[in-house]
Formats: sequence, structure tokens, C-alpha cells
Amino acid sequence: MNINASIIDQRLASVADDIRARAAEELRIRDQTRLKSLAFIYLCVKTVLDLEADEAFDCLTEGGGDFGVDAIHISEERDGEFTVSLFQGKYKNNLAGDANFPEGGIAALIKAIEYLFNPAAQLAHVNERLLTKVEAARSLIRDGYIPQVRSLACNNGLPWNAAAQAAIARTGFGNQVTWEHVNHDRLVNILQASKPVKDTLQLSGKAIVEDMEFSRVLVGRIAVTEVAALIERHGDRLLERNIRRYLGLQGNRINEGIRHTLTSNEKHNFYFYNNGVTLTCENFTYNALQDGNYQVRVENLQIINGGQTCMTIFKTLQEPSLPHQHAPAYVLLRLYQLPRENSDLVQRITYATNSQNPVDLKDLRANDPRQQRLELDVQQLGFNYRRKRADTHTRSTDITSGVAAEAVLSVWRRKPHQAKFFAHEHFGKLYEVIFTDQLNGAQVVIAVQLYRVAENRRKRPEPRDSAFVRYGSCFIAMQMGQKLLAEMGLTLQSLSHRNFQLAQQLIENNSEVYFQAAVQDIQQALEALYGDQEISLQQLSATFRRGDLISRLP
Repeated sequence: MNINASIIDQRLASVADDIRARAAEELRIRDQTRLKSLAFIYLCVKTVLDLEADEAFDCLTEGGGDFGVDAIHISEERDGEFTVSLFQGKYKNNLAGDANFPEGGIAALIKAIEYLFNPAAQLAHVNERLLTKVEAARSLIRDGYIPQVRSLACNNGLPWNAAAQAAIARTGFGNQVTWEHVNHDRLVNILQASKPVKDTLQLSGKAIVEDMEFSRVLVGRIAVTEVAALIERHGDRLLERNIRRYLGLQGNRINEGIRHTLTSNEKHNFYFYNNGVTLTCENFTYNALQDGNYQVRVENLQIINGGQTCMTIFKTLQEPSLPHQHAPAYVLLRLYQLPRENSDLVQRITYATNSQNPVDLKDLRANDPRQQRLELDVQQLGFNYRRKRADTHTRSTDITSGVAAEAVLSVWRRKPHQAKFFAHEHFGKLYEVIFTDQLNGAQVVIAVQLYRVAENRRKRPEPRDSAFVRYGSCFIAMQMGQKLLAEMGLTLQSLSHRNFQLAQQLIENNSEVYFQAAVQDIQQALEALYGDQEISLQQLSATFRRGDLISRLP
């Protein structure tokens, strides 16, 4: 028995319990064997992509007409590109962990890629959840965005065999499609990321060490081969505080640039071309009697900036086709020994060293005074505002900061297209727009409740609902907010704890009325925009992504 396979198998029991109700309602999966397989692919999506529970479940497409794709995730577009992650799961009750991923599974993924990302290809017998996401991706393609595809083959065993690899090589997909194997070992490695890392860093040449206000700083250089070895030993455990999962080599211009330098005759200039890596630790020691080439022992090591650089170095040096070059390559290293009791300082440093990049910063905003104030204000209303990420299951009274941001930006700021498609900026450029000093707990909770009504209908539309319900939930929530305020005779500024109970009662009693009125508003706006012509799913996706309707809504 493989111990990691056993760990994941045991974990799936609680995961299945968490998703049982939604699996039965949304995917009509009730059989225990199918539920366990679904729990496995859900765990893979949630863990590998680092998603919240609801967002991870929303990716699931398993069932009849899934085209061999059990889950799909579409990223936001950046630099003219977007990433689509396709998951296929093959879970066996055999805990030996010695079975290869099936060759037929790879063949199914290849066929899916050939059809799903060709806007002209006709799709037949595709289930509605998958079709909705595929047409959203095709809409982006028609607008000129280039898809970068991650194919993730997930099982509790070994990678695919040589015949499957040969089939991949024959596709001609090139660098636009990458293939990854996810199994029990990779999942356990990520899930154990919180385990402290103790190791020794071999530096090259001189280094500067300085004491600074109860902290210590070391600045030096380290060979890229040492970086690769460090990642090989510890992997994702080093990236717990780093705010980005590895973005991959293909389709990411910065990572591609790193790889190009390492594989070219410019390798010796890598130190000058790269911004370096920043690490924190609780303690480091070295032999100060040496004049250089220190071996630095570190405790509780973490990469807080430069995780992409480190992972790209590791992936690049793993390539068997890498040309043999004798010229060494180095990278700048900054190592901070920070007080163990001052975790806020770690977060502030992580924010400062990463905020110049368009990344998800909600974890780093967690200690912002506005977030702390909202936590207290929302708690007094009987809800729990989760400003920090947690592994526990979300209850109906829990409101995560990410959901709050999307809801407030949709409902009260009237920017539903930015709420849905610019999530990476909610805690960056849009933070001041969303979390103003005037935003109170009552406004957050009411926005989230309206948003949840629209989102629940998007996930579980009724037969009579229009097709745009699956694409326009943020727009619907926005219009529902206007209906609620109108019925209460209030402006947004007047909505507070004093009339919170009335607002809640109206939502509970009249949510369907508000929903249908919002749908009618949007239907009229669509007719004004397109006239009598038939609107395809791709057009609908593009329309709500661009926000063309906002000026046509009351």
C-alpha cells in the first residue's frame, strides 16, 4: 500500500460528505462510487488551482456529455492570452499506486482540445455546464485572445505510458498545450505545504549580512542549480506565503523569458536580467569566519517573492533536451530573518514585494484596517466575515472577502463585468473602489445575499430561465439591488444596521420577484442592443464580459 495514496483515499471520505448535496442537486450524482471519483477530481481542482470550495465545485463538469473533461477552469485574460485548465480524473480503489493513467483518457483529452477550442466546430451531446464554459472560452478566442491549455491527467497512480506520450507528440499542439500529471504524491506535497522547511543554502561568492531592528538581512547570490535542488526537495512547501501558484512555462511571457535565458548563450547574464528571489525564515546561521561561499542553515524557510522564477528554473533544468553548457548561472537572493511573533510584518513584506504585479492580493489585504473593521461589523449582524483564507467548510453565515468584493462591486458599484472578469484586481487596483471608508457590514451582507440568489440560479437554472442567466449573474444581482433599495425607499448610503432586518426580510420574501424583474430589465436591454436577431451563447458571453448592457439598463 502506498502511504500517500492511503492519505488521499482517507481524505476523500470527508470531501465526499462536503460536496454530497451539491453533487446530487447539480450533477445528479448520488451513487457512492461515482461520488468518490467526483470528490477526487474536486480535490485535485481545489488543491492544484488553489481555489475556494464554491469556485472549485463550479469547475466540475463530470457526467453525461462531458467530452472526456471532468472539470474546466478558465482564467482571466492577461497580455492577450487566457489559460484553460482541463482535468480528467481516473480514480481506482487500488491503493498500491502502481497503475498508469489510461491511454484512452489521454486520447479523450486530445480529442476534446481539438474540438473545444475551435469556434467553428459543432458540439453535439455536450452537457450544459461544460457547454457554458466552452462557449465562454470560444467567445474569448473570437475576440482575439489566445488560449493556453493545461491538460491535467489526475489519478492515484503513475503517469501515462509511452504509447500515450507518443499520441501527445503526434497532436502538433506545440507549446500552446501543456500536459501535467496529478496524483496522490503531488496532492500530499501541496497539502503539507505548512510543514516548516529546514535546509542549507549554498551561496556563491561574497554576501552582505546586517542586523536591522530585531531582524537580520542577508543579500547574496545562489546558483540556479541550487535553486532547482531546493525546489526538488521541498516543492510547494516553500510557496505557502507566495501569493501565486506556478503559472507554467508556456503562455507566460516572464517565465518564457526566464527559460530562454537559461537555455541560451546569455545564461551567464541571468543574474543581471532577473529581479531575484526573496525568502523569509525564523533563523539563519553561517560560518562568519569564512570570506564567502557561505553555507547558510535556515529554519522555517519560505519564498515570498520569486516563486515563479524558482519553479521555472526547476522545470527548465529538468528538461532532458537542455543543451549542455558549462557557463554557470546565478540569481540574486535576499534572505530575511524576521521575528517569529510578527506575522503581520511577513504579510506586509510579501505585499510590498508582489503588489507591482497584477495578482490576487486578498490574502495580503487581510490585515488592512478596513477588513478588520468589516469583520467586526459583519459579526455584529450574526454573520462571519472571513478576511483570511481557511480550510474549513464555508457555512451559509460565512462570507469570504473574495465573495464580498465581487458582490459589492456588482450590486452597489454597478461594475458587474469587472466583478466577474477582473477578480485579480479586486484587491489591487479596484480595492479602493470596492472597500470605501463608507462601506459597512450591512451593505456587504445584503450585497452578498443578492449575489448568492443570482449565483445559485446561474448554477441551477430552471427550465424557463433564459440562456443569459448562466452568464449574467452579476448583472442580475446589480439590478436586484436597485429593486430592493427602491422598495425600501432608501439610497445606498442609508442602508445600515438600522434597516438591515427589513432588507433581509424583503430578500427572503421577494427574492424571486426581484430576480424576475432584473431578468426582464436585462432582456429588454439585450433586445435594444441586438434587435430581433438570434443571440448565440458566444455572443452572450462576450456581451456580459464587455459590459455593453450597463448603459442600457435602468
